[in-house]
This record gives sequence, C-alpha cells and structure tokens, in this order.
Amino acid sequence: MDLKKNKEEFVELLRSTGRDGVEDLLEGLETMGFFTAPASAGHHLNTEGGLVLHSLNTCKAALAVWQGMCALEPFLEKEVGRDSVIIASLLHDVCKSDIYVRSVKRRKNALGMWEDSEGYKVSYKNFPMGHGEKSVILLLCNGLEMSDDEMLAIRWHMGAWGVNMNSFEDQRCYDTSQKLYPLVTIVQVADHLAANIMERTGEEIDEL
Repeated sequence: MDLKKNKEEFVELLRSTGRDGVEDLLEGLETMGFFTAPASAGHHLNTEGGLVLHSLNTCKAALAVWQGMCALEPFLEKEVGRDSVIIASLLHDVCKSDIYVRSVKRRKNALGMWEDSEGYKVSYKNFPMGHGEKSVILLLCNGLEMSDDEMLAIRWHMGAWGVNMNSFEDQRCYDTSQKLYPLVTIVQVADHLAANIMERTGEEIDEL
C-alpha cells in the first residue's frame, strides 16, 4: 500500500470541493492519526493506512453511484452536488481515527499453527460518542462547513446497523433522512460496495 500516494489523492479530492474549513480539517486529521489508522481491527484493510484507502474507495464508489443515478434520474444532479458526494463519502469514517491501538494477537498460520501476529485492538476511551455521529461532531469541531444532507449521510452511513432498534426516534430519523436526502442512500451503498467488493480478499473468502 502506497501511504504517501493515497494521502495525496485524499487531500486533492478534499481540496477539490473548495469547502471552507478544509485546511483546518486536514490539520485536525493529522493530529487525530487518521492518515495512519487501519480501517478495521480484524476485517477489511486492517493495516496501517487502511482507513485512508477505505475512504478513497468509498468516495470512488459513491461518485460512480451518483453518476449512474444521474443518468437514470437527471434531477439528481441538481439535488446532490459532486462536492457533497465527496465530502460525505470521503469523511464518513473519521470516527475511526483514534479507536485502534496496536497489539499482538494469537492467530493460526497457513499450517494451522498458533503464532503471535501484530494487529490492532479497539478502544473507545478517547471520545466514546458512537460512530456516524462521532464523525459529524469531529468534522464540525475541526472547522469544516457541512450541509444538512452531508451531516445526515455521514450520521446514517451504517444504515440499519447504525439504528437503535429500541428507539422509535432513531428509526423515524433514519427513515426520514433517507426519504429527504438521496445522499444518505448513496453514501450507505458506496460504503458497502467498498468494503464488500473493492476490499474483499481471498483470505477472507477462504475463512467463510
């Protein structure tokens, strides 16, 4: 994985939006450890720099979905701007910047023998604010200006997995966000496409 190249591509995409607060946010992401964090502890892209690559993959998938849907529903281009697609998809997982801690895990090698392997464990002690909502708060606190649909697309990017099914309010807010703002669905779909198609590995399939 080319960490430098991925970071440069991420920064270029973010700056292409011309959004107020981007430079302040980039400084904040550096401080948070975003550019070196993995995308997960034991699943997709669980390696240094994995979070940046997952963010890029999600952004590319989101732009492809948006462009395809604009061809089917021309009104969408006026309702959802390209800059909003980039902002919401590229920054949806900022919440993961500070939750992964390097650790040594026991796992089986190709011969079926247990051995020590470097990996990551998860800790929420830095800012236990949840997932999508944490991303939104971190972005706002670091000076990025966002529209309602961008904030809601990030908040609900986990889809039903991010909804407290014991909360009627959560369910209604999620359903309402999807109906009001197409960007919510675009980012949610793109996140799934990135993790389950663009980032799947032969090793994961073999473990099924």
